[in-house]
Amino acid sequence: MAEMMDGNMPNIKKWVVLYPVYINSKKTIAEGRRISVTKACENPTCAEIGDCCSHLKLPFAIEIDKAYPRDFMQIGRVRVLLKKDDGTFYNPAIPTRKQLMLRVAELVPRHPMRTKKQEPTSTSVAASSKSGKGGKKKR
Repeated sequence: MAEMMDGNMPNIKKWVVLYPVYINSKKTIAEGRRISVTKACENPTCAEIGDCCSHLKLPFAIEIDKAYPRDFMQIGRVRVLLKKDDGTFYNPAIPTRKQLMLRVAELVPRHPMRTKKQEPTSTSVAASSKSGKGGKKKR
């Protein structure tokens, strides 16, 4: 996805930066998490964040060569465009970075790659039902 970046891509320097650390429930605030643990998700990847952005109809670019300054072992970040040139939002439900982080963190656990991973054996089905946050979407 990195090849989209030059030429036909708009100036992504102006886009919002979303490091996976921001929404990682395994990180502390000091390590860079920016939303509450209850709303964050476990070890999100750039690919998952990108897929969530496309699901939310937001233009995004994955910068694989970038690292998180506070922990440079965290490679990769996602640039997201929230506003069109005329100032209107691509997704009116997501006007701010904060909303972006919350929505993406909510979507990542439902990512197809994750839902597949959880049920190779019959025992892990019990594991997926015990998460406290899972109850809401069953209705």
